[in-house]
Amino acid sequence: MIELPGSFQNKMGKMLGEEYEDFLASYREPYYRGIRLNTLKCDEKTLRASLPFPLERTPFSPLSYYIPSHAPKIGSLALHHAGAFYSQEPSAASAVTALNPKPGDRVLDLCAAPGGKSTQIAALLQGNGLLWSNEIVKSRANVLLSNIERMGVKNAVVSSCHPETLCSALAGYFDKVLVDAPCSGEGMFRRDEQALQDWSQEHVEACAVRQLAILRSAAHALKENGTLVYSTCTFSPEENEGVVSEFLKERNDFILTDSGESFGRPALLPQARRVFPMDGGEGHFVAVLRRVSVNSAYPAPYSPKKPVLLEMVKDLYDQIFQAPLSSPVDQIGDSFLMLPHELPYLKGLGVIRAGVLLGEAKKNRIEPAHALFMSAKPQELNSVMNFSHDSEQIGAFLRGEEIEADGDCHGFTGVAVDGVLTGFGKCSNARLKNRYPKGLRNN
Repeated sequence: MIELPGSFQNKMGKMLGEEYEDFLASYREPYYRGIRLNTLKCDEKTLRASLPFPLERTPFSPLSYYIPSHAPKIGSLALHHAGAFYSQEPSAASAVTALNPKPGDRVLDLCAAPGGKSTQIAALLQGNGLLWSNEIVKSRANVLLSNIERMGVKNAVVSSCHPETLCSALAGYFDKVLVDAPCSGEGMFRRDEQALQDWSQEHVEACAVRQLAILRSAAHALKENGTLVYSTCTFSPEENEGVVSEFLKERNDFILTDSGESFGRPALLPQARRVFPMDGGEGHFVAVLRRVSVNSAYPAPYSPKKPVLLEMVKDLYDQIFQAPLSSPVDQIGDSFLMLPHELPYLKGLGVIRAGVLLGEAKKNRIEPAHALFMSAKPQELNSVMNFSHDSEQIGAFLRGEEIEADGDCHGFTGVAVDGVLTGFGKCSNARLKNRYPKGLRNN
């Protein structure tokens, strides 16, 4: 059994009362493992058929499933490479379920790395509206970007910016804001030894101060009647109900509302929800707040300049896709981006990527990007090869090897697994020269 700090045990004993022994017993059991279906690229039937283990639905999201504790590592599976699913602790899906994004919404995920909740939001937006995913730590923001690309998200902005700077610049812009705040991680003790080693009551109190500051910033970004969801993966009342209560004292133009969800149990603030291991997840807290005041601020729109090589970009796009390019295109250095529609002003906000990287200028040509194919569907391409998830060909492709090509394939060709695009190559003389990024390949 995991050795828990005495002060943590005392706190949990007071909080749980008669259920404390059940809580302790959970630490003798395997931690929950889960995945979440990415409906931007895959359907449930395809996912179930491709996996070497069964799936069981969780109460935290219609797209979330338990996987067996003995299931093999999933990072090397072909459908994982293709972005058909995301590995996610089951109760972590609860916050976005409570946020309830709808197609057309503008949504800010303020503390977004590594991208589990952002990609869940993107799947619910279904390509309509805007997702802005921010992570203040640059190295973690790059991981966030990689996951958003893998999951085929077209309508996202990824930034690395201080929350106060970002939310002030984008004041009044968002319908919904998620603050999945950095926390003491008590809900991760069963699966993350580092979280257990880093824990102290002083750390809990420091987290609560930081969390309240982030909530204060997030409030600026929300329009009237907008939804702000605050969540953590900790059990600490100081970081959960305490932070929410203090925020509501400061901002009487926000109200705590009932999420309408049934996962977990009511929190100490009964409109909010808590999840303990006894409830089927490692641990989460979710509170839904609504802004009832007017926010008259609104950012200026972003107007990209016409790229010098726009005709070359369109020619490349026509080589790959059946339909002509319809997205606005921006050029940043040698990179060409397909932008989401109706972007706010981007300058000074630490933007790493807006939209989808279409390609990059290389001497006298433009080389298509891996992200372009990851955001596409096979039926949209002029040339594509589809392989079964257990085929030798897809295994070779994911190792970066050259593979035999169909006679009908020509030029830049998408490679799909069970109908889900996972990369591309270039066909010549019945061979596919592999363009799968080296950093993503299986050994």
